[in-house]
This record gives sequence, structure tokens and C-alpha cells, in this order.
Amino acid sequence: MSSVGAVAAVDLGVTSGSVTLGNVGPNELRLSEMARFSSAPVRIWDGDRAGLHWSATELYRNVIGGLAAALATEPGLASVGVNALAGDYGLMRRGRILGMPYYHRDERTSVGVAITHSLIEPEALYRENGLRVLPFSTLYQLTVDRIDGILAEAEVALLIPDLFTYWLSGERIAEVTNAATTGLLGHDGAWNLRLMEKLAFPRSLFPSLVFPGTEIGGLLPSVLPEGVVSSAAVTSVGSHDSASAIVAVPMQSESAAYISCGTWGQVGVELDRPVLTEAARLAKFTNERGVDGRIRFLRDVIGLWLLSECERTWNSQGISADLPTLLARAETLSAPQAVFDTNDPLFLPPGDMPRRIAAWYDDHGLPAPDSAEATVRAIVESLAVAFADALQTAEALAGHTVDEVHMVGGGSLNRLLCQLTADRSGHTVLAGPLEATAIGNILVQARAHGLVSGDLETLRALVTLAFPPTTYEPRQRASAA
Repeated sequence: MSSVGAVAAVDLGVTSGSVTLGNVGPNELRLSEMARFSSAPVRIWDGDRAGLHWSATELYRNVIGGLAAALATEPGLASVGVNALAGDYGLMRRGRILGMPYYHRDERTSVGVAITHSLIEPEALYRENGLRVLPFSTLYQLTVDRIDGILAEAEVALLIPDLFTYWLSGERIAEVTNAATTGLLGHDGAWNLRLMEKLAFPRSLFPSLVFPGTEIGGLLPSVLPEGVVSSAAVTSVGSHDSASAIVAVPMQSESAAYISCGTWGQVGVELDRPVLTEAARLAKFTNERGVDGRIRFLRDVIGLWLLSECERTWNSQGISADLPTLLARAETLSAPQAVFDTNDPLFLPPGDMPRRIAAWYDDHGLPAPDSAEATVRAIVESLAVAFADALQTAEALAGHTVDEVHMVGGGSLNRLLCQLTADRSGHTVLAGPLEATAIGNILVQARAHGLVSGDLETLRALVTLAFPPTTYEPRQRASAA
């Protein structure tokens, strides 16, 4: 096993993308950001309306720039791996993309739910794939494309991280952790041909599956700066960003739970097998495939999206809205009289979030927050309650005792959120690392190329060594959700 080597993680998130260089060895894990750029979607006229799309080629340009910086810093770069959020895909024909991929918050997605459920009932679908109903899941989006006749034009569908892997390597694959979020993967880890037939999806649309840690191919010459030669491989990782993030959750206790908190929050536990009960379905829990065959049994909770949309709205209205300052002011306030349901569909689309939060309170006959800092306090308190409720429900449904909770991602920097989650859940919260997704991506590549070895617990011990967590203990006023 080598002493220290370098790999690069490409992370395409909801609001931003990044290229991160990782220097990794048996007792070393260092990150250097090579590029960060906006990944905000763009509205493009689709003939009858303005659809919301990924700005895929612009993202690719930024990825190439970040990789050029990584290669300049580490000419001996061993590998590149790509992860992105789940759900969205590009349709391909003869190696070319058929238009800009739709973004999961585009209004078209909800139509696919009713059509899909007319072909297979939600209860039966849950038994097949173990996923909760989210309107933007891939199988619902594909149903819309089938009804619109678009699928007939396509030869293959590549999920967003697989699309970028193709542009980097020329190889068409489907990485299994993200493929599992399509709703079209069986519990055996293979494509569910029976479900594809029922939904009238051509089997040829779906590439061969690969597992995290598989070497896909070398970087194409078109990826490299002029005059640069590289032997770096493109390696599959947990290409669903949450799968990569959970690799980097420094859990050592079998009774640990996690909250991966960014734009979305994923609250759950790690299991050996899925929980497919009707109670789990009704509780809106999902079973997502992780690295090394682990199952991430979790509930999706709208996360920091609520804060970022409020900040964006206030700034657009000329109201000074520095989030760290607002959080500091919110910390001095008392808890709101009532929290709101963060998962109400009212809060899913972009737009004036403070107005919608006030409307929720008005509709429920409750006093609405009367200032920006009061709105922030209500959001953070409501998120903490949603997290605590999800933790309690996960324990009951999975028979999995929780004794500590790990918060990773952007939420780990929010001291108020971490403390209130500890208070509301009654569990110790261990916060960090911030860049869990990039770290998990890097560690899977590093293990595949012999820079480190061992199981997930061994990799997680390296994360704890490099990024010691911050501890938040429940205060005396602790109250379960």
C-alpha cells in the first residue's frame, strides 16, 4: 500500500458544484478545493413553457477547469470520481445528449406519479423498491418522458453523475447507489426487469451496473489541458451524493444514527437489510443502497433549503440578510409557540419562503414569526423537531437503538441547529465533517487504488482522526419531538 497519493472528487450539488483534491494515506486525509461554482438550474423555453433544466455543459466546463487545477497541483493524480444528487438524468442517442436534462424541481414531475400508480399501486411499488414516493424520482420522470414520446427517441438514460462519468471517460455505466434511487432496482442489486416491463420502459435504456470502487476507464484526451498527459483513472464512487456522504460519517457505535444535512436532510440509520413494512411506507421512510452493500434506512426532510430560500428572498427585497448574524440573533430568542411542518409540499418550490412560512402559520390559526430572526428561529426549531421525530421513528421501525447522532454537511456548522437537535432528540449530537460528500467520494477512490484499505469503519476512523467532531449534549430542557 502506498504512503500518500492523490485523487479528485467531483461533487455536483443542489446549489453548487466543486472539484476537491484529496491527499490520502493510511494515517493522512487532507482536502484542497480546486474549484467551486454555481450549479443553479436554468429556465429554457421548451416550446410551450419555460422548463427548469441542468446547465450541464456549463457545469462540465467548470469540472474540466477544476480537474486542470488538480492535475497542475498533483501531476500523478490517481483517480477522479463523480457524485451528484439523485433523480435526474440525460437521454442519449448515438453518444450525444438529447437536450438539456430536466431539473428535479421542474413542475412536470408530479404528473408522472398518478400515471405510474395507475400501473402499479404504491403499496406494491414499495415492496418492489423500498422507496418513499417523491414526485421527482426517476421512474416518475421517465413516465412523463414516455407519455410525451421522448423516450422513443433515446437509446440510453444516464443519471447525472453517470453522464459526467461518460463525458470524462467515454464509458456508459450506471453506478448502483444512484441507480437504486431510480426506483427500478431490485433488492438483489440488479435492474428490476419485471417493473420496467410493467411501466413500459425499454430495458435497453439502462446501462450495465457497477459498484463503488470500480475502475471505469482513463480520462479522455479531450478532458486534459493541452500538452498534459495523465494516467488518472475514472473510478466509480457512491455516485448518489448521500451515499458518499454517509461513507464519511464517523460512526463507530452500532447504535449510531446520522443526519446528512444540506439543502435536504436525510435522517436515518445504517442497516444490513431493508425494512419493507407497511408501517415504514406510511411513515415515509426509504431504503437507499449505500457503499459496501449497506442499507441507509432514512426519512428525507427538507433541510437548509428553507434558510437559503429565505436569505435569497430577503436579499432580493433589499433586506439585509446575513445568515450567521440572523442565527446569532435567533439564538437569543425563546422557542416559538409552535413549530411548522417542514415537509409540507408548500415549501418545495423556489420562491418567497418567508411569506409561505407566515401563510402556514396563518392557515393553522397560529401566530406567525414577526421578524427575520424569528423566522430563522422557527425554521431551525422546526427542523430540529423534524429530525428528532425521524430519529425516534427510525428506532421504532428498524428495531435499532440510537445512542448518538452524527450531523454532517452544512448543518454541522449551524450551532443552533445542532444544539436544538440534541435538545429535542435527547441524544448527543456529534457535528462534522462539513465536506462529508467529497470526503466519502475521495475515500472510496483511495481504497480502490490502494492508498488505504479496510471496511467502512476503518475509513471512518480516518475521518475522525482528520476531522474531530464537535459535541453537543442535550440541555436540561430537552424535550422529545
